[in-house]
Amino acid sequence: MASSPAFSSRIGFILAAAGSAVGVGNIWGFPTQAASNGGGAFLLVYLVMILALAYPMLVAELTIGRMRQRNPVEALRALSEKRFWRGFGALTGIVGLVILSLILSFYAIVSGWLLAFMFAPLAELMGFTAAAQWLTDFSVERNLSMMVVFLLLTIHVIRSGVTNGIERWSTRLMPLLFVLLIAMVIYILTLPGAGEGLKMYLTPDFSQVLEPNLIIRAMGQAFFSLSIGAACMMTYGAYLSKDENLPKTAGWVAGLDTSVAFLAGLLILPAMFAAQELGVVIYDDAGVLLSSDTLVFAVLPAMFDSMGSVGLWVAFAFFALMVIAAITSSISMLEAPVNALREETGQPRSQMAWVVGSTIGVTSALIIYNFEALFGLVITITTVYMQPLLGLTFGVLLTWVLRQNYLLKALQEGSPEIQKSMFWKIWPWYVKFVCPILILLVIWRG
Repeated sequence: MASSPAFSSRIGFILAAAGSAVGVGNIWGFPTQAASNGGGAFLLVYLVMILALAYPMLVAELTIGRMRQRNPVEALRALSEKRFWRGFGALTGIVGLVILSLILSFYAIVSGWLLAFMFAPLAELMGFTAAAQWLTDFSVERNLSMMVVFLLLTIHVIRSGVTNGIERWSTRLMPLLFVLLIAMVIYILTLPGAGEGLKMYLTPDFSQVLEPNLIIRAMGQAFFSLSIGAACMMTYGAYLSKDENLPKTAGWVAGLDTSVAFLAGLLILPAMFAAQELGVVIYDDAGVLLSSDTLVFAVLPAMFDSMGSVGLWVAFAFFALMVIAAITSSISMLEAPVNALREETGQPRSQMAWVVGSTIGVTSALIIYNFEALFGLVITITTVYMQPLLGLTFGVLLTWVLRQNYLLKALQEGSPEIQKSMFWKIWPWYVKFVCPILILLVIWRG
């Protein structure tokens, strides 16, 4: 049996897990959702939903992973002694890893675009105008080559292992992400028109707060924001020391992830209104956000263009920020299937990283060559339906199938006094009864 890898420090784990959660969804998805759903009202409901849905489910996934300190297939199988539930658990783990690999296959394409848009201003500054044009034009060649570069970067980190790869890079990239994000926010807030976006973002219209669609969207965003239902957190949970207090550590991860989403809103909403001041159209006559899905590739670059030569540096910093967010997530997405294969087959990590990485690369290439038919379809199947369904199944297995005394014992490992705490009085029944209803609402309205 291959020994389970581990993080060497609590901060290493927290930054890696927060890095897994912090992705393009935080820096692009969350602000876009906020801009489309009333700004401050969406922010307020989102913060409530992180506490009400995402955090309890994050604790559940980390707990499953840490109990056996094995990959998701083995961890879910071990939740019961009964043959049916053992088989069901193992199957759920396999489905989770397949879905995660499919998520990475489209994520690598989007991240490739971000890489291209990061390189483009550098090419422009060096006088390679044709190259800059090629990098920002949508083409099969550009999409393929940039996807490959992004996957190679991810494979490189995973081959180095948990301590020398994931932990080392997360502890470098996450602080850099915060520095870049805060610097960008400060700069954007000095631009004309930015104040309007800031006001929209930080002033909730309370009449919108109870709007059902807004609540469901905020719930979905909170769920995806923390990588719930994708087996990443379960994998990272397996690398967490038994001495760590799980609810507290999960709180740190959720807090860091939410602060990145909050800062991204402080950056993107003011940037949109600054762009509007410069003549870029962001809302139509009916007040609906235009190009919400191309906000990052159309509206913001148009703003950077209108800023002259300084705009090239701002564009580079912005897309570097996006690439860092993308790679901290892709690392965890590749790690989960790689480690599962490493443990189940006994083959070396390096070999498994190439096997899984190449398979995902081939899948990405298939999507690129059949973009119209497959890109949206893969995103919808994996993130709108399967991810919440898997999250629901993980929670059910932990609270309905596993005996409660085992669950308590698992949480007591890093927190001996937990039985007397308010957390233990609320959390198990909350994950058992309330979270499934909330997740089913997300799927139903998805």
